Amino acid sequence: MDRKTFLKASLGVVAASVAGASLRAGAEEAPCAKELENANRESAFVNAWLTDLFAAIDAEVDPPAQVRLLEACGRGCYRRHAFKPEIARKGRGSLANLQRAYAESFESWVEDGALHIRYGKVSKGCYCPAARNRPARPHDLHCECTKATHQTVCEMALGRPCRVEVLETVRRGGRTCHFAVRPA
Repeated sequence: MDRKTFLKASLGVVAASVAGASLRAGAEEAPCAKELENANRESAFVNAWLTDLFAAIDAEVDPPAQVRLLEACGRGCYRRHAFKPEIARKGRGSLANLQRAYAESFESWVEDGALHIRYGKVSKGCYCPAARNRPARPHDLHCECTKATHQTVCEMALGRPCRVEVLETVRRGGRTCHFAVRPA
């Protein structure tokens, strides 16, 4: 095939591809809009359901059991998201290693034997997709989930129990989320 014939054929293929792509894009807009509408409706339903669930837990379950439930969710979150065990793996062996591993994703420092984990000086809001679209409360139970996630990361890294203190959270009215971890 000579150069002129090759270029003509190539331009024809490109033109057909572009025309076909634009026709397909127009045809797909309606289903995409419908899928988005359905996803938004489902998201609103799930958020309302979670709001009802947390209200029921608050009203029907004693406070120690409430905390245990959310701590179990936090441990599940650790297992579900690969970056959390990765922090534990990179931080294995010492508080200094753990602080460096956390520093890749969070603001972190060691002070008076405690590892501080903070989501910046000011957070734009709650980062948890299960919580951020629900109304926050002064003693928001959901923060116990995050606390347990950090506890699990630290215990896996250090190989010993750790106590985690919630110093501040956005959901509880703070400007950021800040946790202090004290290894046993």
